[in-house]
Amino acid sequence: MPIITLPDGSQKAFDQSVTVGEVAAAIGPGLARAAVAGRVDGRLVDTSHRIDRDATLAIVTERDPEGVDVIRHSTAHLMAHAVKELFPETQVTIGPVVEDGFYYDFSREERFRPEDLEVIEARMKEIAGRDLPVERIEMPRDDAVRFFLDQGEKYKAEIIASIPANETLSLYRQGEFVDLCRGPHVPSTGKLRAFKLMKLAGAYWRGDSRNEMLQRVYGTAWGSQKDLDAYLHRLEEAEKRDHRKLAKQLDLFHQQEEAPGMVFWHDRGWTVYRLVEQYIRDVIREHGYTEVRTPQVIDRSLWERSGHWDKFRENMFTTRSENRDYAVKPMNCPGHIQIFNQGLRSYRDLPLRMAEFGSCHRNEASGTLHGLMRLRNFVQDDAHIFCTEEQLQPEVAAFIDLLFRVYADFGFQEVIIKLSTRPEQRVGSDEVWDRAEQALAVALDGKGLEWKLQPGEGAFYGPKIEFSLRDSIGRVWQCGTIQVDFSMPDRLGAEYVAEDGSRKVPVMLHRAILGSMERFIGILIEEHAGKLPAWLAPVQAVALNITDGQADYAQEVVKVLRKQGFRAECDLRNEKIGLKIREHTLQRVPYLLVLGGRELENRTVAVRTRNGADLGAMPLEAFAEKLREEVASHGRVVLEG
Repeated sequence: MPIITLPDGSQKAFDQSVTVGEVAAAIGPGLARAAVAGRVDGRLVDTSHRIDRDATLAIVTERDPEGVDVIRHSTAHLMAHAVKELFPETQVTIGPVVEDGFYYDFSREERFRPEDLEVIEARMKEIAGRDLPVERIEMPRDDAVRFFLDQGEKYKAEIIASIPANETLSLYRQGEFVDLCRGPHVPSTGKLRAFKLMKLAGAYWRGDSRNEMLQRVYGTAWGSQKDLDAYLHRLEEAEKRDHRKLAKQLDLFHQQEEAPGMVFWHDRGWTVYRLVEQYIRDVIREHGYTEVRTPQVIDRSLWERSGHWDKFRENMFTTRSENRDYAVKPMNCPGHIQIFNQGLRSYRDLPLRMAEFGSCHRNEASGTLHGLMRLRNFVQDDAHIFCTEEQLQPEVAAFIDLLFRVYADFGFQEVIIKLSTRPEQRVGSDEVWDRAEQALAVALDGKGLEWKLQPGEGAFYGPKIEFSLRDSIGRVWQCGTIQVDFSMPDRLGAEYVAEDGSRKVPVMLHRAILGSMERFIGILIEEHAGKLPAWLAPVQAVALNITDGQADYAQEVVKVLRKQGFRAECDLRNEKIGLKIREHTLQRVPYLLVLGGRELENRTVAVRTRNGADLGAMPLEAFAEKLREEVASHGRVVLEG
């Protein structure tokens, strides 16, 4: 007589063993219809899973993240089922869940064409409409190998043959289609309603370039059509906001094959870069940071002592001179310790906050490079704080305040925080880890912040906090971090004289707010769809004359604005004013100053915004004052009509 304890603490007793689906039905018909899986004593299982003892149970529905993953995994099987019905000669391989969707790799002599995706998707909908039961089957390993060989599925047989002998495997059947899988899966194909196939790609069998090139089909699946539509809308918005396309349109930067993963900044893009850099420089100086500069190329021996040579060698660019091996720096921390080590430090010198806009090079695989988001050469808004253990928690708290101020000034309000704790492979005693993890948690709790724990995801030298931003279309970008390091200062001989006269090794906090400067600028471009706020816009205002009679006045307006520190230009072309307005609107210039005969006579400017709002005529001094207020407020106050 199992007693089932539900998430709210209530219990239900049954006279005999019961399935997850039957428990859901006992709770209510609505929940039974919504159930896609269950979590029994913490383990995710099918709704057909039978419970024959006392247990805790949570019903998983399409609204739960776990439920969406079950739907995606089941939709991958649905796609493979459809492919086998349409193209029986095709062999199936693997079909895992990935972020926002799934894929399945197929072996087939004839290549899939983009138009085949519509045909496959239509068959998937037809199979889903059959509402076929999805049945779990258990089979000994050797029997499963024979089963798939009999089906002509050599790849499945190869996968199973690599599994240890004497294991019992789970297979899932829906109609005539059977696939190897751990599960769980939805109870029937009718649960799969909101999906779409997205694209084709190639992939080597088992990821080995010596093996056959398979055909990969990507898809997405969601718990409801509403969620699917919202996702497709986000993709459409992301396409419009792609920073690489906007960079070309707005003349910000370009990249080329001769310098893969590196950036050629144009004047307007470099203006944005310098504005972001100067803003960070001013803010951190207010918070007691000094700024330093360390060499780009450093002898191999330092990287060996720091531990980077062993752990990071494949991602380092190296060179050789006069029989010495050098590495182009992939990070700044060892160089900062060299500065700390110059002279005898006292506890009175701590905390010492050392910042650098350090240019780093990492030999990332060419296939991973992506505009400003993934580069081989990038600059970090990097800093290291050398402190005592007693200072660790207050320094983390101060950094959190700084980070939230910066994110708010850039217009980001939602910050996602995760605390990563000790991994299995680590250095330092458990006692030291306890203190470090507690210091980070106390700092977060002291700010009243919500955060999630990531057990085992810390660095080998210490725990860390990760700060991620959610942008205007729902994407999440991991940017800031603060990491506790007990290891590297000791390895590189850093020490200070404590209050009792003894020599101690300082704790080093690695911290960044933006992360990569280039990547953050890419995020900003996409967040604002190229319409950067006036304080960051490379051109803040452009003066447009209607006829040649206002040409001198337009130049005068620009001269006055530039003297006050604004980034202003004029367009004196002999073109219709409508064309000029349209072109500069497409260039995302925040303010267009239209100058006609009346404006010249009254010494005013007619102000239009890039969004098409007509703010009317105003004295130039009034416009400049309002723009100054907008810039100083980082866009929190804007011009109004």
